[in-house]
Amino acid sequence: MRQLKLIVLFVIFCNQSIVFAQQPADFVNPFIGTSNYGATFPGPIAPRGMASISPFNVAGAPNKLEKDSQWLSNPYVHENTFLTGFSQVNLSGVGCPELGVILLMPTTGNLETNHLRYGSTYTNEVAKAGYYSTQIDKYNVKGEFTASKRVGVSKFTFPKGQANVLLNLGLGLTNEQGAMVQVVSSTEIQGMRSVGTFCYNSPEAAYPVYFVAKFSKPADRFGVWKKPDTYKGVEAQWMPYNGKNRMMEQSTKMVVGDSIGSYFSYNFEKTETVEVKIGVSYVSIENARENLEKETGNKSFDAVYKETYNEWNELLSKIKVEGGTRDDKTVFYTALYHTLIHPNTLNDFNGEYPEIKTGKIAKTDGTRYTVFSLWDTYRNVHQLMSLAYPKQQSDMVKSMLDMYDENGWLPKWELNSTETFTMVGDPASIVIADTYLKGIRDFDVQKAYQAMLKSADQIENNPLRPGLKDYIEKGFVTTENGGSVSTTQEYNAADNAIALLANELGKKDDFKRFKNRSLSYRKLFDKNYKLLRPRVKDGSLYEPFDPNAGANFTENVGFIEGNAWQYAFMIPHDIIGLKKLMGGDKGFTNQLQNIFDTNQFDMANEPDIAYPYLFNYVKGEEWRSQKLVEELVRKHFKNTPAGIPGNDDTGTMSAWVVYSMMGFYPIAPGEPKYTITKPLFDKITIQLDSKYYKKSELVIEKETNSNGKIKQIEVDGKTHKEYFIDHSDLVNAKTLKISLE
Repeated sequence: MRQLKLIVLFVIFCNQSIVFAQQPADFVNPFIGTSNYGATFPGPIAPRGMASISPFNVAGAPNKLEKDSQWLSNPYVHENTFLTGFSQVNLSGVGCPELGVILLMPTTGNLETNHLRYGSTYTNEVAKAGYYSTQIDKYNVKGEFTASKRVGVSKFTFPKGQANVLLNLGLGLTNEQGAMVQVVSSTEIQGMRSVGTFCYNSPEAAYPVYFVAKFSKPADRFGVWKKPDTYKGVEAQWMPYNGKNRMMEQSTKMVVGDSIGSYFSYNFEKTETVEVKIGVSYVSIENARENLEKETGNKSFDAVYKETYNEWNELLSKIKVEGGTRDDKTVFYTALYHTLIHPNTLNDFNGEYPEIKTGKIAKTDGTRYTVFSLWDTYRNVHQLMSLAYPKQQSDMVKSMLDMYDENGWLPKWELNSTETFTMVGDPASIVIADTYLKGIRDFDVQKAYQAMLKSADQIENNPLRPGLKDYIEKGFVTTENGGSVSTTQEYNAADNAIALLANELGKKDDFKRFKNRSLSYRKLFDKNYKLLRPRVKDGSLYEPFDPNAGANFTENVGFIEGNAWQYAFMIPHDIIGLKKLMGGDKGFTNQLQNIFDTNQFDMANEPDIAYPYLFNYVKGEEWRSQKLVEELVRKHFKNTPAGIPGNDDTGTMSAWVVYSMMGFYPIAPGEPKYTITKPLFDKITIQLDSKYYKKSELVIEKETNSNGKIKQIEVDGKTHKEYFIDHSDLVNAKTLKISLE
């Protein structure tokens, strides 16, 4: 009987463990994307967090790939082995270096402030949603890390002897000059670090990130250091203490400069832990301190981690998947996790944030978002937010409109209230129209519409649409402007979105005008190549024309980050017109298939990201999309550090695989519709926000006895004869059932 009871208890324990392991947050593997140029980082961040902690391993000669500049767009590369600290503010999945600053590093023994000498290898990495840990080999120190929205929390376990915690303001991903650090007491440091030359913008674009660091134990010795340009070595400025109460003799001591830092040293009689909380702000040191106190206060490391884990789990649980392998779930939930990092929070706990361009400090009652990599995210990330997190998406649109009020223009590639003007097109118009047409309407649509018209019609001094005069007069951007074909297509996409919104708002003349403008790509179509081709100022075709030039980020007169093949079908709002140009269904299918057969398709970049789904526009050829999408998911998205096919682009690649594994995709940005393919899970349940949608959830089911192609699509039990479905029909349905042959 006793043995039977033990068996029963063991089974119950195992079942409980399995249930716990099936929480969505437990499937997140932050190492995915830390290799293969994915540019993600494995350290902790809260959903939409301002603060984040990443191991920083891209500085120092021992690193295998440090000389490759593309690897330096993020603070961590999985292949690298030389750790020089843990940065406190970071970007995820971007193609240009920025942030990766305020580095905390534990050491032991004699104080050393040169990162090339104090750096170390590291082992036993563990990364989970909201948590990261590693063993720092040189010092036998264990580092553990978590974060709240605006505070990074570090815990170091030191062996007996002298222990040091360094705060290095000289290291980072970019070369901005200017920092300040001040030791406030034996348990507190404050300061700032200048950042802001993203994608090699001018130094005038630099801005400060402020911080306050609080230590759980008073230091036995503390101070600051400075390394002047003319001084070979380290100039340490010592700050002694009174042995009884550890009070500083020079409480106002600070250092200002470029290669500066601060240290706290301890003499431990036994193994000890030191926790360091670092609050950050883009407004002031005072706000950084308030962020720290309000969010973490006297909370323990474990308490902060638990809160952040629960927040991640709540958001990730908005979409629950059943079936598939553990690796499938890991790929899916890690991708969803990556889409919930950016755009991230800019405002402090008290609501304050720096306005864009004006230099003023404003205040919000909601959330002011930042990091809008819109050339990437307009294609799928914001559509995913509208579906599963509509309140967040609404606040993102409101943030864009606030930027318009402050700056006079909608954002293009905004970063911490600076406009980088990176990439081409007018993507904010697409995102705003798409959001409104999906029924998310709790923002000032009239203001939004006027902002969209300004970017679409103002010819002079228009930072969003260079070459607009030629585009309006000729129908295309000429080769005098870089990426003329790509830019024309991006303007077409934005004009189509404006046309759709104009129609919804009853502005019929604007609808006709912008709809006609959205079709002007046809003037670039070369019937001999069946591709789009650049034109010069006088309207003649550009010579010499090489359809293959421009792939793999090489330069090309007509195209941005792609070639003529990779842009050939980036007209999802006019596939019917494109099919006619290509000779009908057969010509369209052959040309599209040729892109995949000749390896011209680039899964790692945005222009052709929707191409696998385009076969759904040809009756009888839908099986090609089903086959391609599954193959691409299996080939390019894996539960490994190289498990994203290149730069995640602030969640765009991740949003692609989230949609693809669920079995539908927002095929035409700006248009509230999806195209359907084969789900890779047996069941997907999407919780819907009752503030925006009538139904509480949408269930997608896959019924199959094989792994064949789609046989039938049913919506609420009724046969659905198309491979497309309107957003309103989808969110008002209880079930979408897909049966396979």
